[in-house]
Amino acid sequence: MSGQVHGHCDPKFAEIREEFERNFAERGEKGASVCLSVGGETLVDLWGGVADVKTGDAWREDTASIVFSCTKAATAICAHILIDRGELELQAPVSKYWPEFAKAGKEKTTVQMMLNHESAIPALREPVKEKGFLDWDYMIKRMEDEPAWWEPGTRNGYHMVNFGWTVGELVRRVSGKSLGQFFADEVAGPTGAKFWIGLPDGVEPHMADILPYIPQKGDPVSDFAGLLMGDPTSIQALSFLNNGGWGANDKDAHKAEIGGAGGISNARGQVAMYTPLAVNDGSLVSKDRVAAMSMVSTATQRDATLLVPTRFASGFMKSMDNRALPGAQAQSAIMGREAFGHVGAGGHIGFADPECGLAFSYTMSQMGLGLLMNDRGQSLIDAAYRALGYRSNAPGAWVK
Repeated sequence: MSGQVHGHCDPKFAEIREEFERNFAERGEKGASVCLSVGGETLVDLWGGVADVKTGDAWREDTASIVFSCTKAATAICAHILIDRGELELQAPVSKYWPEFAKAGKEKTTVQMMLNHESAIPALREPVKEKGFLDWDYMIKRMEDEPAWWEPGTRNGYHMVNFGWTVGELVRRVSGKSLGQFFADEVAGPTGAKFWIGLPDGVEPHMADILPYIPQKGDPVSDFAGLLMGDPTSIQALSFLNNGGWGANDKDAHKAEIGGAGGISNARGQVAMYTPLAVNDGSLVSKDRVAAMSMVSTATQRDATLLVPTRFASGFMKSMDNRALPGAQAQSAIMGREAFGHVGAGGHIGFADPECGLAFSYTMSQMGLGLLMNDRGQSLIDAAYRALGYRSNAPGAWVK
């Protein structure tokens, strides 16, 4: 099995390689990458398996895939760059930058609420037109016209794909550039990250197809999944299924700027993006801004969309420990206390942990159960923290 895995792994992190190989041997992995840096030095950069299960083509060093909601962190970083420059104010009303949004119960929405998933449009009630997700202007008009599902700021509910248009339109309005172009110029370019919001020509041949999770007999049915399948008018069903036929493997979708779920990268690309934040060197944003990015800005016992306890920084996920919930598989993502980043559906993740200078990412083609982490990715995170001298994640985050 070791021949299936390629790349470099510092001996200190040997357990990561062991768990990565175990993913292929025992946990149904098809193709994947894992990477981490500590203090700016890349110490793990591994990939393996196949990029195309139909042809058997290998997952290579430059193979990339849709990373789903990991894209939200890339979008949030763009917003924080503008906040750091004083061009976007967290507590300002959205109407200051985007007047057309301020209607239908959304008049008092602030920038902070948008980053907190509190802007009250987690889903769209009316059907999205065919390929609507690929049409930025159409989706922005839908964001403007959608009535609030609750009073903005009074609760939070995960904005599954809409986050990319709400926060992304702020980036566009303030910067004058599209979200994908701003990210390319201000984040991917300076960091060297192979991460795209809107795939350029020439990269498509390096794409691995995403393989959907096939439900297994005995799988726990979360409250989210129950409403997704049982109530077509629910936030859960509409946020997940009302997508205009968007498909993760569609080439035209890869080219679209879908800032909530359409980003394309691999583990190395995400680590490149997060490393300046992990070492807090002031190159992307100021040290004070990194400190703010790592702080919890909203938390709830029952997210209006995911229906589990959630904790967010401004646009980023924090460590979420829902292991005690009934049927809690795939409803947690456990990182360090200072870590901030984002999961992607099926088990992708990328994050920075300024406490120990760690930037980490895992991406794959075979989705797992749920929207948060499963044992493939979590085992790699756990091995990384153990190698760094962390003692336990029993408190809900890794501690020394």
